[in-house]
Formats: sequence, structure tokens, C-alpha cells
Amino acid sequence: MADTRPDATSDTAAAYTTLGAHPALADYLRRIRPEEGMLLGGRMTAASDGGTFDVVDPASNAVFARCTDATPADAARAVDAASEALPAWSATPPRQRAELLRTLFDLMVGQAEELAVLISAENGKSVDDARAEVLYAAEFFRWFSEEAVRTEGGFGSSPAGGTRTIVTHRPIGVVAMITPWNFPAAMGTRKIAPALAAGCTVVLRPASLTPLTAVALGHLILQAGVPAGVVNIVPSSRSVEVSTTWLEDPQGPSRLLHRARPRSAVCS
Repeated sequence: MADTRPDATSDTAAAYTTLGAHPALADYLRRIRPEEGMLLGGRMTAASDGGTFDVVDPASNAVFARCTDATPADAARAVDAASEALPAWSATPPRQRAELLRTLFDLMVGQAEELAVLISAENGKSVDDARAEVLYAAEFFRWFSEEAVRTEGGFGSSPAGGTRTIVTHRPIGVVAMITPWNFPAAMGTRKIAPALAAGCTVVLRPASLTPLTAVALGHLILQAGVPAGVVNIVPSSRSVEVSTTWLEDPQGPSRLLHRARPRSAVCS
């Protein structure tokens, strides 16, 4: 059988259409260019070694896209970008963070149909189910846009008396996130949104079975005007190597707030 997969020299949308993809999907893939689907330091880019991996329609096993295959070095660069962005982002007023999250909600709802077709193609769920997931996923941006300005604390007397107890909440660092395949939109937004609301920065590795939704989210993040380096998305087929790079970061917990359990590093 002839290899009909899109190659680097073909017109992307035409190649996807040749594979039988829905025209709306072909157009959306052309726009988000998953071959350059890594969000790193405020721009969409290819992997440092130029590598890509196949994305397969689970209903037919047909390859319908190729996605950036980030390297462990790219994963390290993502943490560097998030670390550099952390001081300014953590000092950004909660109202400004809230407005950016609300903008992300509006953008996601505005592209709900394209995102639903994309999720259906890479995940295999029905388009109706995918539409429901997109709206559910977008709600995390709206919910946490409203929570971002509600930074609570406490003030009281200590149990022994004679001193005061003050409780405050503040951003703590870079958050490393690994998301599963079954809800590629919702599992991303429910992690990204609270981290941004709190003033933390993010590095995210989506499941290698369903990376395209995360690539689309990266484009929405740029459209919303989220500052460079605040969110970094690293699609990769090298799940263990990328995750281990984060888990073994040489600067340790001071750079990476959330550490997945060792077993999580081998899951995608």
C-alpha cells in the first residue's frame, strides 16, 4: 500500500484531505501546524532536532497528522522559559491574570466546533461528546478567572496567646503537568487555569496519543496575550525521557512545584 502520510514538502491541508479528513479538520490543522506544535518561550516552534511523530485516527488506524516530537533538551528549555517568566507573572495583579483567563474562555468557546472535530479525530470520541468536553474544558478558564481575584488569607491569635497568626497565599513556582489521553482538552485546562490564576508558570506534556488538542490550546494561549514563557507545551513521543527531565531537574523543588509520581512518568 502506498504511503499517503503528509510529508514535509506537501501542502498540509491537501495532505490531510487526501487521508479522508473532514475539510474543517484539514483547515484547522493547516492553521495550527502541529509539525511546529511546541509552545516554548512565547512562540510555536519545531523540536530542536526537527523530529515529528505520527498522530493516528483510532477508528481507522490511519495517520492523519504529524506532531512536533520534543526532545529532553526541549523539555529542559521549557523549564528555563517558565522559570524566567515566573517573577513577572507572579507579580502580575490578580485582576490582569483573571482577564487573560476570561479571554481564554471566550477564545475557546469561539473555536468550539473546530476543537470538537480535532478531539474526535485524535481521541475517537463522538463529535457530540467532544463538543461537550470543549465547553466543559473552557469553563475551567472562566471559573478560575473569577477565583483569581479571591486570594484569601487569615489573621488571628495563636493557641498559646501572645502572638498573632497570619496566613497568606502566594505563587510558589513552576508547575510541571502531564495529562492523559481520554480528555485532552479538559485535563489540560483544569490544570493550567488554577496555576495561572495563582500566579504560577507551567510546563505541560500532553499524552502522545492525543497531542493536537494541546497544540491548539497553545495557539489560543498566544492569541489571548499570555506573556511569553508563562505556559510552555511540549508534545513528545519520548514520554519517559521528557518527564524524567522534569522530575530530575537539577534545581529541584525550588523550580518545579508539582512532581508526578514515578509511575506517572511512563504513562501517556
